[in-house]
Amino acid sequence: MAEAREENLRRALVLGDGSWGTALALLLARKGIEVSVWCNQRAHADEFNAARENRRYLPGVALPANLRFHADAHAAAAGAQLAVSAVPTQYLRTAAARFEDALAGNVPIVSASKGLEIETLARPTEILASVLGPHPLAVLSGPSHAEEVAVGKPATVVAASADLAVAQRTQAAFNGESFRVYTSDDLLGVELGGALKNVIAIAAGISDGLGLGDNAKAALITRGMVEMARVGVARGARKETFFGLAGIGDLVTTCCSRHSRNRAVGEAIGRGETLESLLARMKMVAEGVWTTKALFGPESELSGVSMPIAAEVHAVLFERKDPRTAVADLMRREPAPEMKGLV
Repeated sequence: MAEAREENLRRALVLGDGSWGTALALLLARKGIEVSVWCNQRAHADEFNAARENRRYLPGVALPANLRFHADAHAAAAGAQLAVSAVPTQYLRTAAARFEDALAGNVPIVSASKGLEIETLARPTEILASVLGPHPLAVLSGPSHAEEVAVGKPATVVAASADLAVAQRTQAAFNGESFRVYTSDDLLGVELGGALKNVIAIAAGISDGLGLGDNAKAALITRGMVEMARVGVARGARKETFFGLAGIGDLVTTCCSRHSRNRAVGEAIGRGETLESLLARMKMVAEGVWTTKALFGPESELSGVSMPIAAEVHAVLFERKDPRTAVADLMRREPAPEMKGLV
């Protein structure tokens, strides 16, 4: 099967040199597109360009000659016809500000960041719009760990935009033999799915760390899916989006994969490690930690939404609640019909 690509897309910009940003850059570069990856640190750009490998975040994957790293925003954005943002959400506002004068206003931006800003509960596309002004915006999300995508293992995701033509353009840019892309016009739901599943993945990891078994983990994933849909509908998204790739698909992968940083954080906490010690030694961000904090922060406006699993994750992470007590409190909740109040 021949790979599809967007007509006339010759040069793309990727913001963020982490594993996911590099994997997305590889997908584009392998289709013959010139790709510039922006790094926050010049030393990283020099190191990756010299080694032709991102040894810090995606070791063992060779980088083609048409993929280059830049620390200067103007150099990275020069001639870009498509921009992809893979900067962790809590750093996105600062990173995007580097491109206020560097990125042309008509260049579409595809957000591949997953999370909610702690102070504002803003989604990545909302941050990008507030900093960079009106650009065509899309979201790329779904079950797609960078470590597998980068080496050509099959993955399937969703490109979503309020403007379906932008979603289709994103689909054409990324769709290929090992990376299948569907489209959606529910940008809000797809973006929220990518953020909220990380919270439930921490809960699944805690379950693993406590050795609670498959039954408990299956229940957490299933009931966590319900909580994700509740939040999404409360924010204006469509319920059915959460039962697609950007919801249940991404949730299953993140809760079960050995590549999942959020599941690994939960597992370590379930085994007794503190959040502070975990964050001090992690090279890459576990977005679910900060999304959990945002959900229950003063700007949340979600106090009326039932999120018992997420609430217990918040209590364990930020109130030092014992994980076993959190599990016991979930199990002791008032019995209820399964389908009552799903969303």
